[in-house]
Amino acid sequence: MSSVKEEGKDRVIFVTKEEHQTPSNAELVEEDPDDPYEERGLILPNGEINWNCPCLGGMASGPCGASFKEAFSCFHYSKEEVKGSECLEQFRGMQECMQRYPELYPEEDEKETRGELSEMERHDQASSPVPSSSIPADTPPPTTASESSV
Repeated sequence: MSSVKEEGKDRVIFVTKEEHQTPSNAELVEEDPDDPYEERGLILPNGEINWNCPCLGGMASGPCGASFKEAFSCFHYSKEEVKGSECLEQFRGMQECMQRYPELYPEEDEKETRGELSEMERHDQASSPVPSSSIPADTPPPTTASESSV
């Protein structure tokens, strides 16, 4: 005979070998296309931001999650000719927050020192059209969006 044990939000069901051998009569529930927790990419079908998207890498949570959401929302919904140009204060606030938590949000050069390049960064380096050895040593590196004064 099976037994059920509740553990918080989870329910654990123990079954006997005989019960396990009988075919299941469970009915699958059809997916809800409006479920905000379903992985549907960064932008949901209704145009809203999917804060649960794994592509955000956890930026929407943590100590700077609120400032990240504020800055990203401002940029996403921007109607300016230069998209996001009205969001400088929000991005500055996010940057200041991230600088208060360097162990959670390391600078790019700190990541490289510790060998923590993301998969995307490794891909970008591997597909770079100009090998770094062909760039003169006194040439400053190109600035990225994260390095610009936002």
